[in-house]
Amino acid sequence: MSTDHHRLILFFSVVIISTCQGSRHHSRMATNQQQPTIEDDGHQDALDNKLWTSKQLNDHEYSYPMGGHDFVLPRFAEPVNNVTVVAGRDATLHCVVDNLQKFKVAWVRVDTHSILTIHNKVITRNYRIGLAQADGRNWDLKISNVAESDRGFYMCQINTDPMRYQEAYIEVVVPPDIIDSESSTDTIVREGSNVSLTCAASGHPQPHILWRREDGASITRGKLKSNSFDGEVLGLPRVSRLHIGAYLCIASNGVPPSVSKRIVLNVQFAPVLWIPNQLEGTVVGQQVSLVCQIEAFPVPIVYWTTENGEIIIDNSRFTMTVTLENEYKMTMTLNIRNLSAEFFGGYRCIVRNSLGETDGMIRLYEVPAVPRSSVDLDPPYDSEMDDSQSDNALLKIRDKNNQPSGGNGHEAGSVGGSIKAMVDSSRIGSVSVGQPTDESNNNGSESLNSPGVGLLFPFAIHRLPVVVAIVVVLHCTLQMWA
Repeated sequence: MSTDHHRLILFFSVVIISTCQGSRHHSRMATNQQQPTIEDDGHQDALDNKLWTSKQLNDHEYSYPMGGHDFVLPRFAEPVNNVTVVAGRDATLHCVVDNLQKFKVAWVRVDTHSILTIHNKVITRNYRIGLAQADGRNWDLKISNVAESDRGFYMCQINTDPMRYQEAYIEVVVPPDIIDSESSTDTIVREGSNVSLTCAASGHPQPHILWRREDGASITRGKLKSNSFDGEVLGLPRVSRLHIGAYLCIASNGVPPSVSKRIVLNVQFAPVLWIPNQLEGTVVGQQVSLVCQIEAFPVPIVYWTTENGEIIIDNSRFTMTVTLENEYKMTMTLNIRNLSAEFFGGYRCIVRNSLGETDGMIRLYEVPAVPRSSVDLDPPYDSEMDDSQSDNALLKIRDKNNQPSGGNGHEAGSVGGSIKAMVDSSRIGSVSVGQPTDESNNNGSESLNSPGVGLLFPFAIHRLPVVVAIVVVLHCTLQMWA
């Protein structure tokens, strides 16, 4: 091939290369002049130009514009941190850029590819989103009254070529809330039934459900017994009256405040009655209380009748009271004042509800009054003689009995007669000292008006059991001596 042919081929090659470089330059200029489009609903279309590409340049890389002068590209001074915020509050993402020069900063929602702000202008039509600060270095995105829909990734980017950006995540947490439509309400069942209590709650993170009794008592689930149980459903097999009460389902997820729902469980059963004392005794003129203890639900009708079936009503003599101990246990009391003979007899307590009826009988009987002994004493003997005086009187009698007898046993017989007379007088209940009794000892016993017996009586009245024991011992000793 000739030299001319070689020169011609080289010339066309240079022309072709120059044409390609010019086309590339014009394409880049057209791209830099494009602007993002905005949808009518407030969200921006994804950008497909190289201004907002996802390619990231290293902080230490340099770019060479077509002017041919070297310069340092903008860089992020610190990372954009993730934010956790409670729904309803405000959230702020901090983006700090050094050496921005004439470049621009934009905030973009990653999941929807929508542009929120460009430099110091808010592009989105969401009134809750704005720029808290845009001073050339700090570019803070603020979202007011955060909702769950705001949860996701956000990008702070610089329109370098290639684009530089940082991402951060906004976590929106929501306090727990009980879903009443999906939870149990107050429940009434028959004893022996199976019960399931349900508690549904919403929130983010998903709430944890804990069951407790309001009164702090243990919860029995079959063979299991504990102060609390976990889970949305609390199953109670074969419930009894011991399960009656208010239950609390407590929802918590670490975001205050925790919430709870109160569910009342009532267990219906027929009345049960028992009587602490079926026999009550008292004296005429006193007051007495008759008591019946009851367990029943629903709350029963209670009343008292006589053994003849006559219903007792409150009046000046009868008073009826009912004391509630808990939801199903109570005590009914009948108070009777100023008893007279015609009010002794049987009284019946009757309990009735929609599931059954029961009754119990209490019998009230009269207790005889104990008569009070009285002794007439001649001066100088006083019925109110104290213990020391009584003891001195007993010593005098003992000294007299210790004197030697005349052989006929008159002294022993005298004391024996006195003892017999004293015992008989204690049985009679009242003896007048100074008056002879009809009974006397055939061996020459003295009458009750003897000084020794007169001294003994004040002591015997106050300490009759002790005196009797001492006198018996003395009598046996004197009989041995005789």
